[in-house]
Amino acid sequence: MERSDQMFKVRAAELRKILVELGPAYIKIAQAVSSRPDLIQPSYLDELSLLQDRITPFSTEVALDTIEKELGLQIDELFSEISPEPVAAASLGQVYQARLRRSGQVVAVKVQRPGVQAAISLDILILRFLAGVVKKAGKFNTDLQEMDYRKEADNGLKFRRLYGGIKDVFVPNINMEHTTRRVLVMEWVEGQKLSEVKDLYLVEVGVYCSFNQLLENGFYHADPHPGNLFRTYDGKLAYIDFGMMGEFKQEFREGFIEACLHLVNRDFDALSKDFVTLGLLPPTAEKEAVTKALTGVFQDAVAKGVQNISFGDLLGNLGTTMYKFKFQIPSYFSLVIRSLAVLEGIAISSDPNYKVLGSTYPWIAKKVLTDSSPQLKSSLQALLYKDGAFRIDRLESLLTESLRARTEKAFVKIQREEANSRMVFKEILSFTLTEKGSFVREILIEEFAKEVNGVGNPNNNQSAYLEESSLLSYQPALVSEILAMLSIIPELPPELQQQLLRLPADLARRLISRASARTIQRIFL
Repeated sequence: MERSDQMFKVRAAELRKILVELGPAYIKIAQAVSSRPDLIQPSYLDELSLLQDRITPFSTEVALDTIEKELGLQIDELFSEISPEPVAAASLGQVYQARLRRSGQVVAVKVQRPGVQAAISLDILILRFLAGVVKKAGKFNTDLQEMDYRKEADNGLKFRRLYGGIKDVFVPNINMEHTTRRVLVMEWVEGQKLSEVKDLYLVEVGVYCSFNQLLENGFYHADPHPGNLFRTYDGKLAYIDFGMMGEFKQEFREGFIEACLHLVNRDFDALSKDFVTLGLLPPTAEKEAVTKALTGVFQDAVAKGVQNISFGDLLGNLGTTMYKFKFQIPSYFSLVIRSLAVLEGIAISSDPNYKVLGSTYPWIAKKVLTDSSPQLKSSLQALLYKDGAFRIDRLESLLTESLRARTEKAFVKIQREEANSRMVFKEILSFTLTEKGSFVREILIEEFAKEVNGVGNPNNNQSAYLEESSLLSYQPALVSEILAMLSIIPELPPELQQQLLRLPADLARRLISRASARTIQRIFL
């Protein structure tokens, strides 16, 4: 057994050396794989992780010469001190720690590796040719944006503007004055790699930040390997590399949210349509056959509950179906999937049972319940009125899940334990009374009006109606929940208590409206 382990280590080291010799494009692929302890044998994982920031550096003399040529000043004019050797060396460049002479600020100085643009251009061209997906030159050039540090600097400034204000997220500032195509100067970050510390709270912060990147703003970090994510010494999550960023268009963001919603609720017919919207399936795909296949692939995995769904397992199970129905993987989607898969891999190193979809879904549920987007409102209604019947169980599930959409340290610990039912009920009631919960509140009032109207309608068989009713079929439970709600009212803020007092008037107006409609119907029809 020991001999076998030793052999794995030797082969892993050989693989790493081969990848380094092959060039930057292959190193990038290996970096993505290096964050998946659930997929890669430990010996290989240890070796591939060295590719994150421990590539053999190039000469410091060459690096300093590059800095002087790019910035047009001598090193001692720029910096009062600079590290004699690089503190990190990656596939595309290496980093020095320095202190700016003018301001005294400690900075990271990133210098591009000589000849890297030509090398990676050739690598990408070869990889595309082998994959049979050689593209037009115009599109090819966009893949080389990471070679221009001015573009990376712009990315960093935008990332800082959008996400630097998130609690416990740190995005270093970029020094544009000293940044050129081959040199980038940015604020120095002190800390450890996130993968080297067991900090599930910061993983949750990362999930929340990723949710904002992917599903709120659509501008996301497409290369979040462990070498790019740090835990600062004051306990914040720091992003330190902005070379690879992705854009997630609005229609795709909403389509992705809908797909997650339909997957968790096992609505595989709607999921097959989502795949067409996302560009994964051609519009000509046989929907019934796809729905049947997706049911077979996902049914068992989803039955375990959203908090137990493995993102990696879902992708693995989908393989055969993707081949059979000629799934397409758009470039934007592959970057999104890579970003989520890498994040789950980092989390698994701290908690083997961690599931990124389970941690992301509460934010998705909250967005669906509160977003003003007409498309998401329509999706919520379609989900709650499956086959014409109001599914209060689905609404209850969404509301309960949305309560887990927090990153406070205390709550992250609490949510892994059994939730206090009274606290959950209070949170749900509070949400439905706020402005953000107005759409859900309207649905509930309308449904309650329907129920009361149906009970009071002499043309209906009251007992039969009660049997079929989606709300009142829960009568015993409903009575106890109403009593629980009444006991919570004094604990609500005054403004929410006032909102609650207005509900009977809203309900009365709807009942009068329905009664008037019935009267008119009897007179004229």
